[in-house]
Amino acid sequence: MTPPAAEGAIPRPVSAPGRTAAFAAALALGALGVFAFAPFEAWPLAFVAWGGLFALLRGGRPSRDAAGAPLNAAPLPPRRAALIGWGFGLGLYVGGVSWVYVSMHDVGGMPAPIAALAALALAAYLALYPALAGAVLTRLSARRPLSPAAAAVAFAALVTLSEWLRGWVLTGFPWLALGYSQTPPSPLAGFAPLLGVYGVSGMAALCGALLWNAASSLVLRAHPAAIKHSCALAAVLLGGWLLAGISWTQPSGAPIKVALLQGNIPQSLKWEPERLRDSLVTYLALTREHPADLTVLPETALPLLFDQLPADYLAALRRAAPGELLTGAPTRQPGGYANSALALGPDGQAAQGYHKAHLVPFGEYIPPGFDWFLKLMKIPMGDFYAGPDPQPPLSLAGQKVAVNICYEDLFPDQIARGAQDATVLVNLSNTAWFGHSLAQPQHLQISRMRAVETGRPMLRATNTGMTAHVTPDGRIAGVLAPFTRDGLVATVTGTTGTTPFVRFGNLPALLLAVAALLLAALLAPRPSRQPTAAQATDQGD
Repeated sequence: MTPPAAEGAIPRPVSAPGRTAAFAAALALGALGVFAFAPFEAWPLAFVAWGGLFALLRGGRPSRDAAGAPLNAAPLPPRRAALIGWGFGLGLYVGGVSWVYVSMHDVGGMPAPIAALAALALAAYLALYPALAGAVLTRLSARRPLSPAAAAVAFAALVTLSEWLRGWVLTGFPWLALGYSQTPPSPLAGFAPLLGVYGVSGMAALCGALLWNAASSLVLRAHPAAIKHSCALAAVLLGGWLLAGISWTQPSGAPIKVALLQGNIPQSLKWEPERLRDSLVTYLALTREHPADLTVLPETALPLLFDQLPADYLAALRRAAPGELLTGAPTRQPGGYANSALALGPDGQAAQGYHKAHLVPFGEYIPPGFDWFLKLMKIPMGDFYAGPDPQPPLSLAGQKVAVNICYEDLFPDQIARGAQDATVLVNLSNTAWFGHSLAQPQHLQISRMRAVETGRPMLRATNTGMTAHVTPDGRIAGVLAPFTRDGLVATVTGTTGTTPFVRFGNLPALLLAVAALLLAALLAPRPSRQPTAAQATDQGD
């Protein structure tokens, strides 16, 4: 019978899986991670995928020596760990952000080889961030061996920091941040009002690492260690569940009826001059068919510069809405064209407005030297002026409405700034650019996280989907089927009050991550003088 491992013993290293096998495993785990996100929402798979990445970075398979003591793989060289992290990211982003190819080729008309290379290049770039996390983790381990618990804490901290970095460098692109996979019903969503999506990412990574530690301890029959890691995993999940029961905000004002309109205008036709009338007629009809206190049309629902739209049409559109009306339209501003959301006054002219502040690179502004990209993608008005950040909320139907446009809701700190004086969040999007892809459900999941972080209802009016009403706890109270022409009428109650995340933003999560790295270093055992596996083999010979 093989004896159990001694509690607290520092295991000696053994060889890790081969480089090709480890890279292939990382690639597969990254692809598996896609299924943790919408539309699949198998949130426990995030623990399996990121736990598997942690296992590979720690050396892979658990094993014993002849005396029954546990053996760990030798610390990986940082370059090899970076390759494993990069492979994981490549599998995750090639699959999870595949809609980039759909947007560029199927909708934008870019030649397939160029679109495929561009999508692969984006995935390869995004994969650099898990590569960085992996390299730093093994660098820490090489300097001073980390215990399984310390390594789990360090791994969670590095995932938090690397994902925050990805959301900031080059204006940021934090799509598929791990935390988005943990929208309700995941208990980890309870951490969102305190730590935001990046803090939730760290908690999910910690759960994955603890799961691996518990499983590997069981394999080695190190039952005390398995119980310890299992209890830590249960404590994190229970903590999130308990936090989810806290109401950080309170209802404000009387409920209002809101109509969210979805015109389903194909992107290939939307900007054609001869199809302008179709867009105008569609939204006029939908407005009449869905009376409400507040009617919301999607981003650029009126596909013409606002000052070029017929005045009689704007007046008719405003009369068709018994309450307030908010619509997306491009506008002419002193700094150039703006992607705007406009509240129409009684005469059909703009009474209040919001101008998009966080523009999409290569979609709404073109970096110097990339004009050729604009031509290949056939993007109309592809170089916009950025509005100020933050902007005051709009006063509509007795509520203070913080507007964000399209992928602006991908940036939690920006939404938190806008939510401080608001009672309702409204997102206007033109998701026709994404075609039939994973983008629409993924984008809705992102909006759900913004609702949980801020404790505000999130209302989404989109061209092709997903038009939805999200409650302050992240639940979907109503949603339209994508690629349908319809309106969603929802009864909405605004909220007041401030979540810790709205007050402090990403700072607590970042400070906690830095503190966790310091804690991991303190928990690391002092280097032992035990021989390496190679030395032990030499002595045995």
